[in-house]
Amino acid sequence: MAIKIIKKGIADSLQDQGRYGYQHQGIQPNGCMDYLSAWLGNAIVQNDLHHPIIELHFPAAQIQFTTNHTICITGANFVPVLNEKSIPMNTPIQVNAMDRLTMLQPLEGKTCYVAIKGDFEKPQWLDSQSFNGKRFEKEEQILILDQSDQINPNFKFNPLVIEKVHHFLFNNHDPIRIIPGPAWQDLTEDSIHHLLNAPYSITPQANRMGFQLAGPALSLTSPNNYLSSAVTRGTIQLLPNGELIVLMADHQTIGGYANLGQIILVDLPRFAQIKTEHLIKFSLTKLATAHNLYQEMYAQFKH
Repeated sequence: MAIKIIKKGIADSLQDQGRYGYQHQGIQPNGCMDYLSAWLGNAIVQNDLHHPIIELHFPAAQIQFTTNHTICITGANFVPVLNEKSIPMNTPIQVNAMDRLTMLQPLEGKTCYVAIKGDFEKPQWLDSQSFNGKRFEKEEQILILDQSDQINPNFKFNPLVIEKVHHFLFNNHDPIRIIPGPAWQDLTEDSIHHLLNAPYSITPQANRMGFQLAGPALSLTSPNNYLSSAVTRGTIQLLPNGELIVLMADHQTIGGYANLGQIILVDLPRFAQIKTEHLIKFSLTKLATAHNLYQEMYAQFKH
């Protein structure tokens, strides 16, 4: 049992929650860019929330199924078609041997997920099946073990949660919430004002390592040489030219640029789905608020 990559995409791979606990050894965590859409797809096909999932970026790979499977497509709307017929998102879909899945155009969002019922026959490396930078290649086959746990036909994931997740992910009006970092106090007053009031956008120089932002240049009250220290997904760094970069799933493990703050965990999937033409606003929040918001979101998926 396998799926076959008929046409290579720009940056498609197998991802899961990532490998954590190894950054002190210089090993990147990797994992899904938008964990919320991955959770949703896995929940709909009755997988564990952290089950490995196919992550697609546009232009996306064309996939052929060699056997029957149940799949679900979540995240960005790339207009999925199966054998040239449109199929719905956020819904369990039965696919058969020789069926081909194609993505036509990026209508909404930046990252799409294909959840598959069944275990990927790929050995774990450091507790994760994330591809660690390796992308799908043309003619590659991704093996899938026999579906020992079949879909329960009487189960239906809560449609209100699906609607809530979609609205949350693609609402481009609410600000992205951040917690101040160690270099926040070193920003000039004008820079703080710009960061919290001026619109920013994601430049085309955006990938799984980091999103570079376009907007007002920021500055520090005085030149400061920072010691390299640990960074993580969502860390906002101030580059020497005054521009900002937000670290993403394939980020490095340490950094020496000024660490201005951290996008809260619950807002990272929304940030990952923002397209370059959309404007972004930032606002400050507290660590306790960030914890509560994440716990509330996670609770929506427990049943």
